[in-house]
Amino acid sequence: MYPIKRNRRLRTNEAIRSLVRETIISPNDFLVPIFVVEGKGVKEEIPSMPNYFRLSLDMLEKEVKELWTLGLKSVLLFVKIDDKLKDNKGTEALNPKGLMQRAIKTVKNTCPDMLVMTDVALDPFSSYGHDGIVENGLILNDESSEVLAEMALSHAQAGADFVAPSDMMDGRILEMRELLEDEGFINTGIMAYSAKYASAFYGPFRDALDSAPVNVVDVPKDKKTYQMDYANRFEALRETEMDIEEGADIVMVKPGLCYLDIVRDLKNEVDVPIAVYQVSGEYAMLKAASERGWLNHDAVMMEQVTAIKRAGADIIASYFAKDVVKLIS
Repeated sequence: MYPIKRNRRLRTNEAIRSLVRETIISPNDFLVPIFVVEGKGVKEEIPSMPNYFRLSLDMLEKEVKELWTLGLKSVLLFVKIDDKLKDNKGTEALNPKGLMQRAIKTVKNTCPDMLVMTDVALDPFSSYGHDGIVENGLILNDESSEVLAEMALSHAQAGADFVAPSDMMDGRILEMRELLEDEGFINTGIMAYSAKYASAFYGPFRDALDSAPVNVVDVPKDKKTYQMDYANRFEALRETEMDIEEGADIVMVKPGLCYLDIVRDLKNEVDVPIAVYQVSGEYAMLKAASERGWLNHDAVMMEQVTAIKRAGADIIASYFAKDVVKLIS
């Protein structure tokens, strides 16, 4: 009791604060999202995501080398394709010579030890901007899962270490796991977006990939029939437990900061690694506020990623990854 116990003794200076700090951030915490486009010498800034870029394959090589030098050893690949290649079934996603497949090979050829995870979803390939096949105003579940499984297999064949289905179709993890096993890809991992909420924080990401739902008749105007209602908590555990039962090796909560209660719930209940996606809207808000001088960029950035890890994240997918690692090193 006071005055024998004085809690402030352990806050006296930075040396003691560092010594007793409970949550430590390191490069090993991060998964780096990368946006890939066609072309050569392309490094185009995403307007709604300052200082974040779409990269052509030759620039991807340079980026991967820099990441490895910084101690960042894992990437999550996304691709932006030309509209003329898009259709309702995401046919281009299965092209063995498609942009995603070439991006996987580029990373592996450049840095064989880099862990490559790949986005498995139809929205970047869909003419309607949805994560599944659209028919009569509905998103088809089972038919979409079949295509997604083929997509995952295509990524594994190109050299992906993990596939990361972000679509939220029911049963798609089992569909993928069984197909990967049947085709001999027993060591290809699955990181399931298990608790992915229908969030307003995804806007800049959809700008980056041109993957927002189109506004046409007989096409759902949003993704709320498959992504989770942000008012729900216990549903996240049901979704996550099902994905684990179906073969997921890692589960994800998305977005990050507004869902840290979900992260802690899952950490307390499941025994697989938990990833958290600190999404584009979270990134863009801090960039905008710091540009106006309203917030200290680095201080808030570190507070945010520390909060995500403190809540229970084993892996943090973040557009701040390079900024954080440069700062802490």
